[in-house]
Amino acid sequence: MTETLRTLIVDDEPLAVERLQVICARLLGLIVIGTASEGESALRLIEALTPDLVLLDLTMPGMDGLSVARALRGQGHAPAVVFVTAHDEFAVEAFDLDAVDYVLKPVAPERLERAIGRALSRRGEKAEAVPESRWLGEFWVPYRSELLRIAAIDVDRIDADRDYVRLHVGKRSYLLLQTISGLEERLDPAAFIRIHRSTILRRDTIRGLKHDGLGTWSVEIADGSVLRIGRTYLAQTKAMAGK
Repeated sequence: MTETLRTLIVDDEPLAVERLQVICARLLGLIVIGTASEGESALRLIEALTPDLVLLDLTMPGMDGLSVARALRGQGHAPAVVFVTAHDEFAVEAFDLDAVDYVLKPVAPERLERAIGRALSRRGEKAEAVPESRWLGEFWVPYRSELLRIAAIDVDRIDADRDYVRLHVGKRSYLLLQTISGLEERLDPAAFIRIHRSTILRRDTIRGLKHDGLGTWSVEIADGSVLRIGRTYLAQTKAMAGK
């Protein structure tokens, strides 16, 4: 890493702040320029110190981490935000706020180092002024003791599972706290299509459409599976084939 990120730590637990300071002191690519114990003081310090990166706790008294991130969103020179938290259930909302990463406590040095690498990469992307897409480009899903990044284009199928969705990536699958209808609105319709109230498919996994002669249509996908098309979604699915 040839660039140094000036970093602010925001956490209401003194021991958590101390642990982050110790880890940060051993890592290349950042320098800690200050700490804050709650959201309001964090915003004041961000304005005064203009850090490049904020390591931000989610649950704090008063203004919480999500509220801090909302206040920063849209500012021209806002710092990159990495959430550092013991709670994995806020990941979807955190990444909606353009967080760089979401690190679970207890923080492992190598995990924080990867987050810093992502922050540096994001900084380079912004410098190149690459236009942002309105569509969801990646998922962050709980996996073991951390959150795993999955590119949206790598997801073959999405199934509804009560208040969750199950993302199928090759032979593996991951649960994410998100409704399928809410997710559908954030996925690029050029890449994904909903074929049933419980199923969204990546379009290029579809091999063909089948009809059983009794009014029921299905799709065959790349792994050989055959999935029924819901009546509500039949017209838009057939339109894919120009029918």
